[in-house]
Amino acid sequence: MSNRLFKEFDSVTAKQWKQKIQFDLKGADYNDTLVWQTNEDISVKPFYHADDFKEQPEVSNAEATTWKICQSIFVADVKNANQKAIDAIERGAESIKFIVPSETVSINDLLKGINPASTPLYFELQFLSETYVKQLTAISSNANIHTDIIYNLAKNGNWFHSLNDDFHEFKAITAYTKSFSVDTSLYQNAGANIVQQLAYSLAHANEYLNYFEEKKAISPTLKISFNVSVGTNYFFEIAKLRALRMLWETLATEYHINPTCYILATPTKRNKTLYDYNNNMLRTTTECMSAILGGANSVYNLPYDAIYHKDNEFGERIARNQLLVLKHESYFDVVNNPSDGAFYIESLTNQLTEKALDLFKNIEENGGFLKQLKQGTIQRKIKENAAKEDAQFNAGEEILLGTNKHPNTEDKMKQELELYPFVKTNQRKTLIEPIIEKRLAEKIEQERLKNE
Repeated sequence: MSNRLFKEFDSVTAKQWKQKIQFDLKGADYNDTLVWQTNEDISVKPFYHADDFKEQPEVSNAEATTWKICQSIFVADVKNANQKAIDAIERGAESIKFIVPSETVSINDLLKGINPASTPLYFELQFLSETYVKQLTAISSNANIHTDIIYNLAKNGNWFHSLNDDFHEFKAITAYTKSFSVDTSLYQNAGANIVQQLAYSLAHANEYLNYFEEKKAISPTLKISFNVSVGTNYFFEIAKLRALRMLWETLATEYHINPTCYILATPTKRNKTLYDYNNNMLRTTTECMSAILGGANSVYNLPYDAIYHKDNEFGERIARNQLLVLKHESYFDVVNNPSDGAFYIESLTNQLTEKALDLFKNIEENGGFLKQLKQGTIQRKIKENAAKEDAQFNAGEEILLGTNKHPNTEDKMKQELELYPFVKTNQRKTLIEPIIEKRLAEKIEQERLKNE
């Protein structure tokens, strides 16, 4: 259509809009009334305009039409995991993520009846073994191996073996697979804000790239995947994934390697609740929407009862069906770059990118990510932000419906617990202080359970 709509109307500048708003406020202060501050130190305005940009935002390389519905399966029993994967594929899953706890898991038995050529497979190995990786790729040549030794250190406080041994094995695995992964979900689930999550993800990845460059083992075709946890701040989470791609492209360009990254996204555990648990389905739906619109390549949903029930068919089916509805009934696979050009999202993306890049540079200037983990700086910063979120939750500024707002006092959960839904204390010797995942609602829930 060549004729522009409404061309008879004059354009309105951002200054004119602001003047109109200030007039309608009848003397109330514009900033105090309509501008709010986030934990990322971003001032959110009541409107955004093309005048906010020196030049029009570039078109992103997002491919939202190609995102995959993923099913995550923990391999406690090989035969059961295999049957669960086959069933999930038949019911709409387009990719499978196997979480493999030990080298005793038989790859042949695990993949029996599954066609890796038509179903992308991801393997999160909870151990370090070049031999196992070679066996796995010999059976499934296009398997995506997720080995992240720094994630293991940050989560558990120890290396698999030792710093030198872990990096040596990691280098061998990466040389073989031409890829590596960075699991950033820990930072979000422990309470880091979005700027911290992005900066820590980049610094985390940079530790690997520094090592490869030092060993002259860096490859231009190196592929990276990020495992990302998505929170409930809808537009900010869309912007977070977009910013992550921009930050990775910036870093990868410096090392002259593949600037495209692969993002696997899943809803956060941080805001999930034990009581009024059906609200978890609403939370995970909007979080999956943010992931898709932000450009995630694969999305694996979190069942509504994941924090207190063992794996079960009903919870996993509902979680998968949420993604099926988004893809096939809500048409979330029709437009490649749906968030491009939205001034609010573009502005958030730019601000998050700039702030995360500043924090990343600060980390590098102070010795890098591993050094700051060893010193406890990363842990302290995450705990400081988590404490701020806890205070906002306790004050009712951060709301979880059914928990600190409109709780159902008749709701009883003590008899429903199959899993312990709170932070576990296990005293042991560690090299560094582990980063601990903790949900916002834990303290309230523990009090309610005591009083049942």
